[in-house]
Amino acid sequence: MQRNSFFYIALIATTLLLCVRLFYVQIVNEDYAGKAERNATASEKLYAPRGYVYDRNGKLIIGNSPTYDLMVSPYLVKDFDTTALSELLEISVEEIKAKLVKAKKYSYYRSSMFMKMLPKNFYAKINTELAKYPGFYPQKRILRNYPHPGAANVVGFIGEVNTEFIRSNPTYSQGDLVGKSGIDKSYESILKGTHGKRYYTVDHRNRKLGVWKDGEHDEFPVPGQDMTASIDIDLQLYGELLMSGKRGSIVAIEPATGEILAMISAPDYDPNTLVGRVRSKNYTEMYYDSINKPLFDRGILAEYPPGSPFKLVNALIGLQEGIITPNTVMTCRHGFHFGALHVACHCKGGPMRLKTAISESCNNYFCTVYQKTVDKSGNSHEGLDRWSNHVKSFGLGKFLGNDLPTGRKGNIPDAAYYDRFLGYSGWKGATSVSNGIGQGELVATPIQLANMTAAIANRGYYFTPHVVKEIKGLPIDSNFTTPKHTTIDPRHFGVVVDGMHEVFESGTARGARLEHISQCGKTGTAENPHGQDHSIFVSFAPKDDPKIAIAVVIENGYWGSRWAAPIASLMTEYYLTDTITRPKMEERMIKGDLHEEYRMQHLAIYGEDSTYQANF
Repeated sequence: MQRNSFFYIALIATTLLLCVRLFYVQIVNEDYAGKAERNATASEKLYAPRGYVYDRNGKLIIGNSPTYDLMVSPYLVKDFDTTALSELLEISVEEIKAKLVKAKKYSYYRSSMFMKMLPKNFYAKINTELAKYPGFYPQKRILRNYPHPGAANVVGFIGEVNTEFIRSNPTYSQGDLVGKSGIDKSYESILKGTHGKRYYTVDHRNRKLGVWKDGEHDEFPVPGQDMTASIDIDLQLYGELLMSGKRGSIVAIEPATGEILAMISAPDYDPNTLVGRVRSKNYTEMYYDSINKPLFDRGILAEYPPGSPFKLVNALIGLQEGIITPNTVMTCRHGFHFGALHVACHCKGGPMRLKTAISESCNNYFCTVYQKTVDKSGNSHEGLDRWSNHVKSFGLGKFLGNDLPTGRKGNIPDAAYYDRFLGYSGWKGATSVSNGIGQGELVATPIQLANMTAAIANRGYYFTPHVVKEIKGLPIDSNFTTPKHTTIDPRHFGVVVDGMHEVFESGTARGARLEHISQCGKTGTAENPHGQDHSIFVSFAPKDDPKIAIAVVIENGYWGSRWAAPIASLMTEYYLTDTITRPKMEERMIKGDLHEEYRMQHLAIYGEDSTYQANF
């Protein structure tokens, strides 16, 4: 009897302990209760729209448009007419079967992607028919839309993240989109927004039963921030029109701010071709187009010898170092002569001062200035390093620190470079005298040349070039609002600017002169070992109140005044006046192309049996 009493007491005590524990777990301890609820819920991502991007005049250049992913839940799929679905979705029966097999392998009860990024118009066409196919349903998401068929290198494109990217960026997950180039890449953190979540109750097989707690715990998506870019889309598109049939780049900068007004890379493409289902196919085609290279942004990646525009920098260095004054006279006898060395010159010849040497682009004058600068102290190594530091103060030979996602720094040699390059240290200024006229080992990108021109327009300083103008509620990076001063005293710029003005008035670009706008520029013909010389031109306007600084490079365009100078002058007139007073020049630039030059160059490099196709 006593033994039975003990048994019953123990049983009652155990039961009470279990009840207390269950009460604690289920009622008192919210953590356990929450875990139980979460085990019975599933979430669905709500994609946040990316921020809009406007040009400097308020015109939309990057927008959003809805697209739809077609999802499938295998457990809900019934027998259906695969041929009819194939025709509806415009894919093969075999592809449908393969996609269903893949979905079942992933999960029989969980939904998975069947087709992604269906365009709005395509979805509208199939939407009503989808009801005939249980288990298939749409999921809305947002893709980029580009109202203008240009500026692809500026606006960039977006694409899905991969596993490697997610590993280093854990806030992203499969299916998320990220900026791959252009503005969308540079300002990804600003534009991307924050995705939301919608929670559902599910059964033991993860089948949706309904919205969890009437949606009170749903997380709504937060759109990305809008921003204003510095680009003038009308100027950008006009520049692309002028570059029809040509390869090269145009970069225009506002000197007073460093804001990039236009950045053309030719050949270009319509950014809408890299949106949605067609993106992968089109991207692959352009990626492997080794002839035209439409994905290669020549404005920030292509490196060219700067040619004669670099004479402006050498003139300023010569003035700073006391090698010349504005009134220093040198006599050109059809080129620079130093021992057996001869550099030809195509100016009128005879005695000339600095201003005339700039307007006539005298090689002898600037080769002499360079040589004397390097050899000034009797120590050519010190002289070249001093020269190199001056040049780099204009933003040449280094990364500019702009807000573009890629770029190259070009090359400005110093003494150590020539020690390595030549294999000995006993060299003098004449050894590298080609640097005096922008050839030799010098290379620069178009954006660097435009920035150099902006520094001259400002009489000695520049702002780091950038494509952001305003982000609502956020300050602009101080790197873009702090002036960078060159090593040249401002008092030396006046004569160089006057010489640049004479280039239009009576010099090598007089054919691109404007009556109503005072322009300052410098023509250039950059030697090219792979074919015809490059046509180069830099300019700014108006002379005394610069609003635009511009650099134009036309690959294999012969001399600077043939293509680059007229294009720069037309761009300047269009930006400052919104009109064109020289329709014949405009027509000649638009209709003129260099396809035959590029074809000949291609065949010369790759042989007569190679295939050449110009897709621009």
